[in-house]
Amino acid sequence: MEHLPQILLLLAVAITIVVTFQRLHIPTSLGYLLVGVVVGPFTMGPVVSMPELHTLAEFGVVFLLFTIGLNYSIPQLNALRHQILGLGIGQVALTTLVAAIVVWLAGLSIPAAFVFGAVFAQSSTTIISSLLSEQNEENTQHGRLGLAMSVFQDVTAVPFLVIIPVLGVSVAADVLTMTLVWSLLKAVLAFVLVFFAGRWLFGPLFHLVAKRNSLETFTLAILLVSLIAAWTTHSLGLSLAFGGFLAGMMLGETEFRHQVESIVSPFRDVLLGLFFIGIGMRFDPTSIAPIWEWSLLGAMLILVSKILIVAGLVHRVTSDKQVAWRTGLMLSVGGEFGLALIAIAIDASVLDMTLGQIAITSVLLSMVAGALLIRFNGAIVNTFFKDTDNSLASAERSSNSPEARVIIGGYGRVGHTIAVLLHAKGVPFVAVDTDPQRVAQGRADGHQVFYGDITDPGLLAAIHVEKASLLVISADKVEAALATLTYMKRSCPQVPVIARAKDLQSCTRLLNAGAIHAYPETIEASLSLAASALNMLNVPMEEVDQIVQGVRDWGYRPIMEDDSKTNK
Repeated sequence: MEHLPQILLLLAVAITIVVTFQRLHIPTSLGYLLVGVVVGPFTMGPVVSMPELHTLAEFGVVFLLFTIGLNYSIPQLNALRHQILGLGIGQVALTTLVAAIVVWLAGLSIPAAFVFGAVFAQSSTTIISSLLSEQNEENTQHGRLGLAMSVFQDVTAVPFLVIIPVLGVSVAADVLTMTLVWSLLKAVLAFVLVFFAGRWLFGPLFHLVAKRNSLETFTLAILLVSLIAAWTTHSLGLSLAFGGFLAGMMLGETEFRHQVESIVSPFRDVLLGLFFIGIGMRFDPTSIAPIWEWSLLGAMLILVSKILIVAGLVHRVTSDKQVAWRTGLMLSVGGEFGLALIAIAIDASVLDMTLGQIAITSVLLSMVAGALLIRFNGAIVNTFFKDTDNSLASAERSSNSPEARVIIGGYGRVGHTIAVLLHAKGVPFVAVDTDPQRVAQGRADGHQVFYGDITDPGLLAAIHVEKASLLVISADKVEAALATLTYMKRSCPQVPVIARAKDLQSCTRLLNAGAIHAYPETIEASLSLAASALNMLNVPMEEVDQIVQGVRDWGYRPIMEDDSKTNK
C-alpha cells in the first residue's frame, strides 16, 4: 500500500482538472496532460512517481487502437477506398513528407525528421468532433469531410507504430532498410495470424460467451482477445497497439461490435487518460524558454502545412473553395495520436528529450490554435471569400442530414415483424438483442442486427442513438424498457420512443416514463379481433378504423372503465 497516497493524490487532481475542463468545454485530453504536468517531476508540489503507472498507461493506446479497429473492419475500409481513402492517404503522405523535409533542412537526422513529419500529420478527432457538434456543423460537407479524414488518419497511423521503433536502431542505411522490410513482413504475418484467429476462434468464443448472458464473462473475453492480439504483435517485435488494432478490425466484422465498444470504452478512456498523464509528466515547463522559438515554428508548420495541403486536395474533389478551406481549417489542429507517436519515438531513442519537448510543445500549441481556427472557421473563410454564396453551408446541412434511421430494441417476435416491415419500405434500421441466436438469425435474414443490451447506456452511445429518428422498444420486459426510457429522457429527449407493453398497467408506466406511444399487447389483440368482427358485420372499414383509433387516442380508457365495472 506504499503507493496509495500517490494514487489518491492523482485521482483528486485528475477529477478536479478534468471536471473543470469539461465545464469549460475544453477537450479532456488536454486536461489529462495538465494533470501530468502538475504531478510531474518538473513542477513544484507533490510528485507522483510510480513506474507501474507508465506500464498500465501503455494499454490505453492498445484499447484506443482497438476501438478504432472496431470502426474500420475490412469491408468498411474497402468501402472507403474511393474519396476518403484518396484524400486521407494523400493528406498524411504529403504532410509527413513536407514537414519531414522542412525539419531535415533545419538540421535534424532523417529518422527524427520522419517522426516529426508523422506526428505533424495527425489531427485530433476528439477536438474536431466535439467542436463540430457544439457548432452544429457535423452534417455540413466540410464537417463530414474533416471528421472522416481525421478518423482515417488514425488508421494510417498504424504503419507508424511499426516503423518508428525500428528507426531507433543505429545501423547502416542498407541494414535499416532490411530491418524495415522485415518489420513490415512481420506486420503482414501478424495480420494473417489475427485474421484467421478472428475467423476461427474469436467469433465462436464470443458466441459461446454471449449464450451465458453474463456481462462479466463477456468483458473478460474482450480483455483476453485484445491482449492476446497485443501479445502476438509484441512477440513479433511490433507494438502492442498494432495488435489491439488488428483485434478490433476482426471483431468489427461481427455482430458483437457495438456491445464490445460499449464495454471497452470505460477501460479505454481511463487508461488513455493515464497515458496522457504520462505524456504530461514528461513535459518540462522550464524547458520552454530555450526552445520556444522552435516550438512556435513547429506549431506554425503543423497549422500552415495541413491547411494548405488539405484545402488543395479537397479542392480537387469539390469545386467549392469555401468547403475546401473550411476542411483545411478543421484538420489544422494537432492530434493526441501524435503525442502517442512522440512517446514511442522517445522510448525507441529516435528522439532525445530536447527534441521530444519541442515536438510535444508544438503539438500542444497547435491544439490550442487549431481549436480557435475550427471555432471560427466560417468567419475566417467568409472574410476571404465574400463572394461565395453563404447559403451553401445551410443548404448542405439540410440536404446532407443523416438518413432517417430506426433503432429496434429487441429482435424477438415483435422486433422481427417491425424489422420486416421497415425493410419492405426501405427504411434503414439497426436492431439489438441479447440472444445470440436471434442475432444470428437476423443477420442471416440480411438485417443489421447486433448483440447488445438496449438498457446499456454505453451501447446506446456506441450506436449513436442521438442521431436516430425513432427508437422502438420491442422487448417484453417492462423494467428494461423503463431503464431505456430514463436514459433517453435524460440524454436524448429529441428522439421519439414507442414501446411494447404487456397490459394497460405497463402501458401507463411507459407513457409516464416518456414514451410517445405504448401499445398493450392484450388490448391490441382484442381490438384487432373486434375490428375483424365489425368488418364482417358489414360496418364500413373507415368507421372501424375511427372507432379503434378513438380507443387508442383516449388511452384505452373506454376499455379500462368497462373492465373496472365488470370487476366490481
